[in-house]
Amino acid sequence: MWQKKGVIYKPDGSLAHSRSHAQVPFAYKHPDFLRVYFSSRDDNGYSRPTFIDVDYEDPTKILYIHDRPVLELGGPGEYDETGAMPAWFVDMPNGDIWLYYTGWNRTWNSYRLSMGLAVSHDGGLSFTKMFRGPIMDRSIENPLWAAQPSVIREDDGTWRMWYISGHKCEYIHGYPEPYYRGQSATSTDGIHWKISDVPTLDFDDFLHAVGRPSVFKEDGIYKMYYSYRHTRDYRTDRNQSYRLGYAESVDGEHWERKDNLVGIHKSENPEDFDYQMIDYANYYTHNGKKYLLYNGNGFGAAGFGYAVWED
Repeated sequence: MWQKKGVIYKPDGSLAHSRSHAQVPFAYKHPDFLRVYFSSRDDNGYSRPTFIDVDYEDPTKILYIHDRPVLELGGPGEYDETGAMPAWFVDMPNGDIWLYYTGWNRTWNSYRLSMGLAVSHDGGLSFTKMFRGPIMDRSIENPLWAAQPSVIREDDGTWRMWYISGHKCEYIHGYPEPYYRGQSATSTDGIHWKISDVPTLDFDDFLHAVGRPSVFKEDGIYKMYYSYRHTRDYRTDRNQSYRLGYAESVDGEHWERKDNLVGIHKSENPEDFDYQMIDYANYYTHNGKKYLLYNGNGFGAAGFGYAVWED
């Protein structure tokens, strides 16, 4: 079971790029400390990636808070004009770091998401877009949008991606609510992707939206933590809101949901930061221990916490 250890970080609102939210945390391992990238919001509600550095043995011990975003927004009309949300970081052989991220475009009544790629030449302190346009966008396979990829570069050079794919939108209580499921894709260069026609996580009576897949390989098996929710009243009703799930795959394409093995759930204490929802998990290991970063209430407005696996 996962043993919750508490909240690590929530912005205090003192930084212009980080007035609120510490969303979709990602554990990037340095030799002497853990860097946690996340998405934070400014006064306009626009998201940008930034980070904090924490102690490995006690992640609640914050060593450094970065005072600026690591990636700026795109220009007028570009796919990331109103938001850039980090998804996954990949170390490259030449020392560069590739950042796969979600670009946000607000529309008159909703939003559109696309998938971008940026690169860092300075160890992850700053990133620049590799292309003006997205590497994946709405298409035949992704009718509404494509976002939040989890990426693995295999030993044979094959790239694999698992992401969320918007498939339809329905008005509920007068607001357009999107339905999005899990998809997968493969690539030879990490830039151009071939999308599988086999859903990674398909819709069912409750799973109407999948939040942020986090995939890793362990003992030759692909494993995934993800969050999922219903579309109706998920912002206000904790019974409909995000909870965490778990799945496994032998080939990376065909997945079996094993949510009974997830080992972590919403708190039953109304005072806790993860009482209303628990979402956007990211798995990592250190010194033989297994850790999980995750968000709680308000889609990251309450900050992110961590848990440690105990048999």
